Amino acid sequence: MLINPYNGCRNDCFCCYAKALPGYFQLFRKKGVVTVFRDFDRSISTQLDSLNVASCGYLSPVTDPFQSINAAYGLSERIIRVFVERNVPIEFITKCRVPDQVLELMEGQHHSFCQFSLFTDREELRQALMKEGATTDELFWEMARCRRVGLPVVCRIDPIVPGVTDAKRDLERIVRRAQGSGAHHVIASVMDVPLQIKGDIFGHLRRMFGHGLGYDLERLYVEKIGGSLHARIDYRKRLFDFLRNCCERIGTGFALCMEYELVEGMPVGLNGEFMNTHNCEGIDIPVYVREDSIFKPAADCQGACLHCNRPDCGIDDLAMASSPDKKKSFSLGDYRRWSRELAALDC
Repeated sequence: MLINPYNGCRNDCFCCYAKALPGYFQLFRKKGVVTVFRDFDRSISTQLDSLNVASCGYLSPVTDPFQSINAAYGLSERIIRVFVERNVPIEFITKCRVPDQVLELMEGQHHSFCQFSLFTDREELRQALMKEGATTDELFWEMARCRRVGLPVVCRIDPIVPGVTDAKRDLERIVRRAQGSGAHHVIASVMDVPLQIKGDIFGHLRRMFGHGLGYDLERLYVEKIGGSLHARIDYRKRLFDFLRNCCERIGTGFALCMEYELVEGMPVGLNGEFMNTHNCEGIDIPVYVREDSIFKPAADCQGACLHCNRPDCGIDDLAMASSPDKKKSFSLGDYRRWSRELAALDC
């Protein structure tokens, strides 16, 4: 269940695809203003209380929930509390330090987990790629801190920047440091370039690393999928093959994030070829259903909808193994429909 409490992000990663999104994201891109939604946690509370079925909260898919502005508003902590008080699992993805209150809230919820995203473990290089966020050493320390309270930890090398952060020795060092800090799983992607901000991305890299790199990237980024340019598929597959083998040697799971190849003109996900776990995050989280005032895992649900043929949760839409055409994004309206269907079954 996707949650974006802030539109815009003061981490200001040079290649952030959110800068190509419409609406308030353009206010951040052009003027540096982060939009904050008043009482957003109360809206989420009302939405959750209208449902009889829920899945894991995702905080947040577009901008960092713990970016510096959160210290003033605390929306992320308040949203996490809304989920945990109802016993609905929630995860976060961050490049920042994690507030103490977050771990105090999440450690009691069985299926909640943490994801940490980094460009590199070389601090001087990180500073050339983003404006704010935690140092590389702080991020590994945060991984260990989360693991100590019992939360599963995912390390995201997301994205890898060709010619800048793609050295194999550096990638393997990150995987080893992440595992040593408590991460059980690694997710990777190669930087894609939204056409709307192509000039900004390549321009930043030229200024930081020289015109030669910009020229090389222009030749590498020749595959257009949707509204973005992607690095050549042979480059990406070689990199993903190396990372999967590296993770398996070291003993962590591996998956990709939003990586596709064109097959007969249609985008096909690469996780079927490279992922070695059931789910992208390396943890299977069941669907939750309401019992009185709180939610509990649906009976016998294994939390692997893409592999499910028999929906023990009672929701046919989520049994996706036998019907590839069902693999889609769902909206709040779908959750409300499922809630009505489950209520009718109880009657």
